[in-house]
Amino acid sequence: MTESTTIQPDQLPATIRGYLAAHDALDTGTALRAFTPTAVVVDDGTTYRGTEEVRRFLAKAGAEFTYTSTLIGAQRTGDAQWVATKHLEGDFPGGVVDLHYRFVMDGDSIAELVIAP
Repeated sequence: MTESTTIQPDQLPATIRGYLAAHDALDTGTALRAFTPTAVVVDDGTTYRGTEEVRRFLAKAGAEFTYTSTLIGAQRTGDAQWVATKHLEGDFPGGVVDLHYRFVMDGDSIAELVIAP
C-alpha cells in the first residue's frame, strides 16, 4: 500500500488512539507503553530515542502551554504507517496549529512518531 487513504479517526489502530488519549490526559506511563523500547520520536526539531528519552519527551511535551486539542483527521499511508491530524488552539506562539502525528507501527507498538505542522 503506497497511496494515502483517508479514514475516520476511530479507524486508527487501538494503540494510536490509546496513545493520543493518554498524551492528551498527560498520562505519561500509559502513553509510554504504546512505544517499542527502541522507538524514535521527533518533535519540534528534537529527536528522542529509546524508552528514557521518549519518557522525557512525553513528560515535557506541551506542558508549558495551555491548549485544546481536537483530532480532526486520519490517514493510512502505508502497511504500518498512519497519520493523525490534531487541531490545537492555545497560548503557544501563533495560537493555532494543525499538527500531523506520523506513526510507524511495529506490530501493535509505535516504532516511530514524527510530529510536525
